Amino acid sequence: MSFSLGIMQGRLTPSAGRGIQFFPFDNWENEFRLAAGIGLNEIEFIFDLDRFEQNPLWTESGRARINELIQETGVRVNSICADFFMRRPFFRVDEATRFDNIEILKKLIEAVKQISAQTIEIPLVDNSSIKTESEKETLIASLAPALPVAQEQGITITLETDLPPGPFLELLEDISHPFVKANYDSGNSSGLGYDPYEEISTLGKFVHNVHIKDRLLGGTTVPLGTGNANFDKLFQALKETQYQSSFILQAARGEDGKESETIRGYSDFVNGYIQKYLI
Repeated sequence: MSFSLGIMQGRLTPSAGRGIQFFPFDNWENEFRLAAGIGLNEIEFIFDLDRFEQNPLWTESGRARINELIQETGVRVNSICADFFMRRPFFRVDEATRFDNIEILKKLIEAVKQISAQTIEIPLVDNSSIKTESEKETLIASLAPALPVAQEQGITITLETDLPPGPFLELLEDISHPFVKANYDSGNSSGLGYDPYEEISTLGKFVHNVHIKDRLLGGTTVPLGTGNANFDKLFQALKETQYQSSFILQAARGEDGKESETIRGYSDFVNGYIQKYLI
């Protein structure tokens, strides 16, 4: 079996008051070298609303530089976390903004193909959480024009939601497209009190990539192994569904300046479960 262990972009850069997740404009190139030094296989890039036109994914020169760093370090970019669409969802916005979002998604699909990425994740949590049937229908209608582009470019769109497993499966079945899958986030699940075995078993082959983090029930992100995430249940279910893809570390930050040390510990934590259940 083949597994890839990666890191969410920005986690190898001191937060310096910028919060838990952000695009590290000041250090994104060096994160490739840091990730390689830890032995990680990939970095999941962040495409956020803030200064998005300056994101290297958005420019030809930026994408060329990303490809250079991939060649230099051996650290790939397989997936992009499009936080842009969490800050500015496809619903609860005016029609002009919604259509602009659709065009941005189409352009992003074509852009990430140029760095040999395979996945764009659309977060449907927090500000972009689906609250009504109407919002669900608007999301489906908004994705529809981009799906032919995704299929042509070979880019899978994964959805990360806070829906219970049954409604999440229903959403994916309603979209019913071979290039729309699920992102599973162990932290969001534990924070909401969901059973990871039930979630993975229900979603099955829809699960395309996995974010690894831990949260307290109804609370915030905490270091791996100190929250309510049941990693034994998660990895048992992944074994039974024959999952073979990426694990992206998106866990709690440690002390500023000790990012590599923190991520090494998290890497060892996850590799222990991979060895126990998946190898």
